[in-house]
Amino acid sequence: MIIEFRCEREHARRWMRRETLSIDGRDIPVQIAWTTTAESRPAGLDALFELERVVLHKGKPSGADRLKIIPERTQARAGTADVIVDFTGGARDRGCSAPLYLRPLFNGTAGENAALAAILSGELPVIDIVNEVDGAVLDRGHPSGEIAAGLSGALETVMARTLTMVAAILSGRPRILPQLARPAGDGTRRRPIGYVARGLAASIAKEIYRLCCYAPHWHIGWRFNDGAGVWQTGDLSGPRWNVLGDPGNHFYADPFPITWRGRTFVFFEDLDHRVGKGIISAIEFGDAGPVGDVVPVLEEPWHLSYPFLIEDDGELWMIPESSVNGDVALYKCVRFPDKWERHATLLSGLELADVTITRHNGLNYLFGAWRDGTGGYSDSLAIYYADHLLGPWLPHASNPVLIDRASARPAGNFVTINERLWRPVQNCADGYGAALALAEVVELSPTTFRQIVRHSLKPGPVWPGRKLHTLNRCGRLELIDGSRVQPKILAFTRQFPSAVLPARTRPSTAC
Repeated sequence: MIIEFRCEREHARRWMRRETLSIDGRDIPVQIAWTTTAESRPAGLDALFELERVVLHKGKPSGADRLKIIPERTQARAGTADVIVDFTGGARDRGCSAPLYLRPLFNGTAGENAALAAILSGELPVIDIVNEVDGAVLDRGHPSGEIAAGLSGALETVMARTLTMVAAILSGRPRILPQLARPAGDGTRRRPIGYVARGLAASIAKEIYRLCCYAPHWHIGWRFNDGAGVWQTGDLSGPRWNVLGDPGNHFYADPFPITWRGRTFVFFEDLDHRVGKGIISAIEFGDAGPVGDVVPVLEEPWHLSYPFLIEDDGELWMIPESSVNGDVALYKCVRFPDKWERHATLLSGLELADVTITRHNGLNYLFGAWRDGTGGYSDSLAIYYADHLLGPWLPHASNPVLIDRASARPAGNFVTINERLWRPVQNCADGYGAALALAEVVELSPTTFRQIVRHSLKPGPVWPGRKLHTLNRCGRLELIDGSRVQPKILAFTRQFPSAVLPARTRPSTAC
């Protein structure tokens, strides 16, 4: 198979510079057909992209950077491609004999200008991949922009996820088309110079904020609830939420509770801001709340988070997120709660975050936020299934089964209510970890998947803060997490209170 990308010569970008496209681990040849420009771009766009490259990307190259090409060396050979992927806004070549002619649409319109228009309106676009031979929509997704810095970063993210979808189509796996509403944006289409200026100002403000505060600073909320909980009410109302205290220079996130052999512990990500790497820690809970001190229970040379816990065959197991290590590892509890040994590697050679397992209709299903090396970290859902916890784990027939920033990434344990299966999901429409949603899984098998989001939960009066991205329960104990502003000086004084003099003994600063 030979794939042909059709791109505009005058607006060639680095993401187009490729000789192959990876499809299920195979490198499939790609050739480029450079076409004339169908639509002009906003004035000064490349100069703005260069400014962002210097300021926002710290001089690192971006997929949106201008690409210098030598047409006679790179022009495709006419009539040799099996698949055309047309990234332009121009009309389809009616004389093309390729059996598959794919056209990416951004909020329903073809071409880079359509992607830019959506971004300038304040939202990344919904992407449709259409086969122009018969007009069928073959795939649909909504990318997340948590790593999209500026206008150029947003464009790079959109095109990266477009290639993810093209590769999924060409793999031959059946695609599952979700119903995704096109984003409305804020109703204002900004000029590129205004958009970039706002982005640069926001970036400077964030740098100042990071100099003064630890960011992000997550904290865990807990409560005892004898009545209907979040899953029943669809909101955070009920008994008051308490905050699990932290030392200030550490944040706590991703709480997973479990009662094991008569004792209840909450396991969570424990990240030291000064180191920038997470470990797994735990704290015991009694009838009145936390008991004793936080205890470190698992550390590796790489970052760990999201300590998913599962009981199987009389043993307790943990699958902490280790996507930066490129695997999904299973740890066995050899002494509760503080001694765990790596027992097996369930999956390897992939980025899979926030792995969560449920058993359904006789099979184990493993859900995770999947990434193919580019684009956002929170928009693509992959599922694997197995008869037994130790595997072998096989991929779902339609991986990635969903590309949607608002409902893909796991956010805690599955629950079953009245024989209906539910999963909490991260809603990253307003940024990573911004909100939660509760989704009912209405179809799940090795070849099917469909969920319906029934409730959306956001921070508010009952849980103040800027974020909300994990939900779990164990008996009466309910847990969530969120973020708050954590000034570095307050964290220092909390860690070393004796270093701060009482007000009346401080040296005078008057002059």
